[in-house]
Amino acid sequence: MIARFFHLQALEQHPISTFLSFALLFAPYWLFGFGLAAQLRLLLRTPAARITASLLLAAPYFVLAIPQGIFQWPMALALLAAAGLTTALLHYWPTPGNWADLLVLAVFGLVIDFGLLGRAWPFATHGAAVWPSGLSGFPKLMLVNVALYGYLFVKPLEGVGYDLWPRWSDLKTGLREFVFYAPLVLPLGFLLGFLHFHAQWPRPFMVPAAWTFTFFFIALPEELYFRGLVQNLLERRWGRTGSLCVTAVLFGLSHFNKGATFFNWRYVLLATIAGVFYGRAWREKRRLFASSVTHASVDAVWSLWFR
Repeated sequence: MIARFFHLQALEQHPISTFLSFALLFAPYWLFGFGLAAQLRLLLRTPAARITASLLLAAPYFVLAIPQGIFQWPMALALLAAAGLTTALLHYWPTPGNWADLLVLAVFGLVIDFGLLGRAWPFATHGAAVWPSGLSGFPKLMLVNVALYGYLFVKPLEGVGYDLWPRWSDLKTGLREFVFYAPLVLPLGFLLGFLHFHAQWPRPFMVPAAWTFTFFFIALPEELYFRGLVQNLLERRWGRTGSLCVTAVLFGLSHFNKGATFFNWRYVLLATIAGVFYGRAWREKRRLFASSVTHASVDAVWSLWFR
């Protein structure tokens, strides 16, 4: 269904390996939200076992690329190193907020922001390897799995808030921050020429579909990184207000290369303001579900009505 929606017919040429690869990619992301870390503590007790098990997070690439004959060792080694070295660093330097966290989060942020793993999920078409833009988020999802493995299991970080059991308070907080943000950003967005109202309204089914897709594949991964990890760690040194502002600026700057211009300052400005409200939603009860509701609502409304 996803292949047809994004016009990626190449995925249908290898349905079994494609399905297994996507399942392996999505499984840790999903299961960590329902207590996988606690189960892993019972199974993996030694450093060697934890580092070895982390290499399995790169399995989706092997499952997908080998049957299609487009396997690349440099990419495979890069993915294995991302999992294994991250696990080792976080295991042997367990104090929160040390240089290991700075290194891991800086590398992850730069790799994702500059698309350095954008060619990790190739698809063969007529004998050539292509990398559809519709799947650019899958390397990011693998790094999300590594981050979850590292910060929920290997080096448990208090207050991340990664829990996929929804609460009414998540919805209430998330939508409240969306309501606070919307009247501020809409006039500013139109004034800057960043927002443009769509004359044609989307089909009804597109609204929940866009929101759900955005929640799981854009909002929650980004909220895990910026709020659950970065803002969480910065709070220990700079307090609630300082960490909120710095994280919002970092979040805004991560959008500098989104668009046609070299430095999309309009996007950076609006994303920075949005980051303040996302951070407020997360820190109320330290729940990523809440900030992801705000984030997904903003992105879905923007993409459907104002992009």
